[in-house]
Amino acid sequence: MDSPDTDWADVRLHVVTGKGGTGKTTVAAALALALASGGRKVLLVEVEGRQGIAQIFDLPPLPYEERKIAVAPSGGDVYALAIDPEEAMLEYMEMFYGMRRAGRALTKMGVVDFATTVAPGFRDVLVTGKTTEAVRRRGRNGRRVYDAVVLDAPPTGRITRFLNVTKEVAGLAKVGPIKNHSDLVSGVVKSPETAVHFVTLLEEMPVQETLDGVTELRAAGLPAGGIFINMVRESLLPQAALDSAVKGRLDVAELTLGLKAAGVIDGAQATSMAEALAEEIVEHARRTRLESTERESLAEAGLTTYELPLLADGVDLAGLYELAESMRTQGAA
Repeated sequence: MDSPDTDWADVRLHVVTGKGGTGKTTVAAALALALASGGRKVLLVEVEGRQGIAQIFDLPPLPYEERKIAVAPSGGDVYALAIDPEEAMLEYMEMFYGMRRAGRALTKMGVVDFATTVAPGFRDVLVTGKTTEAVRRRGRNGRRVYDAVVLDAPPTGRITRFLNVTKEVAGLAKVGPIKNHSDLVSGVVKSPETAVHFVTLLEEMPVQETLDGVTELRAAGLPAGGIFINMVRESLLPQAALDSAVKGRLDVAELTLGLKAAGVIDGAQATSMAEALAEEIVEHARRTRLESTERESLAEAGLTTYELPLLADGVDLAGLYELAESMRTQGAA
């Protein structure tokens, strides 16, 4: 399957990060659906052990194996994998040392947990290694098994350390299989085939964390992708009305007359309702202005941005497909 004509046509590993509460896992799931649309095969990976993918797709907890979980718009398949660091380490020991049985013995003794706790960089090498292996994997026909891989990665505050595996394992091993493995992972993560996307809301804290994350990523030589602005609410009022509300020039008497003329309510209650409505309009106008300021801040990062709508009915399968379609319309997939 040829690469689609999108902003990220040459990217095969899409890393999705974001501050907690921004909808990172939701955006990763929707991006997987969007990328698979039209007959492609995409793997969606999670690494934090929260079973977030299973919850979003309304599935039982996922095992440590790749399995099909959804059909994308216009055909195409989404597979999912919940990486278990312990199982990843057993695979690692089998691959490099032929010691899977010994690895299970070490697991029973608690050595695996000890190793990944004392040296968290080693744990990150294991889970990123499994992800990049899926990116590189080819079938018997020589073609890539997956057209794209989407990684639901750790939050923004940890993303650079998580991906910068070569630096993180430098103190563990300077030669040998661990070093070679980390170099292989780094070769994929730092290549043009990878893009690290940020998920944010139009609020001060997640926007600032996004900007800080982009700066750290670039300093580490890692490839920044796009910014997905999630849960965007459309303004239902014209700009002139919003400007008047922010400046305190909203005419309550005019609102009262409008309510009466529309037959919504009459009498003394019309004034009371108009006053309450005016307060809501002012609050809406202030929020809209703040969101506009945050958009300007995000533009300073110089990355492509995509705006995803706030789902009125919450995140369900229908909502995921709606978000996926929005991404495709904007050229993200």
